[in-house]
Amino acid sequence: MKRRLPQISELRPLMKFETPTLDRRAARLAKAADVWDLRAIAKRRTPTAAFDYVDGAALRELTHSRTREVFDSIEFIPSILQGTAEADLSTMVAGKRSALPFGIAPTGFTRFMHAEGETGAVRAATRAGIPFSLSTMGTHSLEEVAQAAPDSRRWFQLYLWKDREKSRQLLQRARAAGYDTLLVTVDTPVAGQRLRDARNGMVIPPKLNLKTVLDASYRPEWWFNFLTTDSLKFASLSNSSSDLPTLINSMFDPTLSFADLEWIRSIWDGKLFVKGVLTASDARKSLEAGADGLIVSNHGGRQLDRAPVSLEALAEVRTEVGPEVEVILDSGIMSGADIVASLCAGADFVLIGRAYLYGLMAGGEKGVDRVIELLAEEVRVTMALMGAANIAELGPELIRRRSRSQ
Repeated sequence: MKRRLPQISELRPLMKFETPTLDRRAARLAKAADVWDLRAIAKRRTPTAAFDYVDGAALRELTHSRTREVFDSIEFIPSILQGTAEADLSTMVAGKRSALPFGIAPTGFTRFMHAEGETGAVRAATRAGIPFSLSTMGTHSLEEVAQAAPDSRRWFQLYLWKDREKSRQLLQRARAAGYDTLLVTVDTPVAGQRLRDARNGMVIPPKLNLKTVLDASYRPEWWFNFLTTDSLKFASLSNSSSDLPTLINSMFDPTLSFADLEWIRSIWDGKLFVKGVLTASDARKSLEAGADGLIVSNHGGRQLDRAPVSLEALAEVRTEVGPEVEVILDSGIMSGADIVASLCAGADFVLIGRAYLYGLMAGGEKGVDRVIELLAEEVRVTMALMGAANIAELGPELIRRRSRSQ
């Protein structure tokens, strides 16, 4: 092999060194190639109790792990020679257009994960042109979230209280603050048994004891933010701290029925979705009680362990209600491929919970931006490789389940 000395003119274009930056958060997030990378960053930077609250599930976490197994078993069947210059990722949901086929799911205790909490997440969602859902268990109030992003598309998630008048007042506040869609969560008659939280002594605000101080010793940014911002509280509930099961079991109503859903419908004049539907029977009853749409969800495996996997339950629900009823899928989404699989399987829209919280823990508001950016690009590339020009072209003929023996 004949050799020669390299020419300077040939080396110069190759010598492209990265310019050092003082913005370590931006540099850290830029290196994350997917949501799993953000999860790894989040685990390093967030106290164990907060990270485990997001990452964990009920009891042996079987539903959580099975959900991942089902998503990973999906095969895509591409249509060749049907390319498009640019896929349209927008879609209609709850009467309005979303720039992407996914939105932010309601999550509780969000400022426990990062001080920017719901306000950072709603600003990120607004920039992306997607809906943001605020939980009854939110750590910013309805009004604070609306003020943080006045132009946002805001949904509100309701846990029905034992005190019906307080529930009515909460819904009135939500409507007055510009929330256009209500998500009524029906799979939490009592708190699920989340063993990680029990072992960590999960309370809001966190207790300062030897264990938590040692755990925080190498996560100074989280503690600095926690100690120098407003006190952590449930902005729509009481200001008292409590362990999670005690709080839920003392305030929320385990006797919630379809009659209560009819009552909620009578006082809410916006769009109403029932969250936590997993069977054809409950889907039909929810619509008869006044729901406009359904959210197929197992609560991320955080309530009833061994519950059906949402993606598998989706087909039964869709068959029962037909193509005209809007059906959203929630639980287990960690990639754009998961989103595309859900849309192919019959969902009109998808909600992300853990995924966005990993981004929030990894980098606050900018971390949520990064999650949305990564998921959107994964959806775009997956659709292009499948030959789908828009969301409407994603159907069941484009996916199949891979058996374990394959």
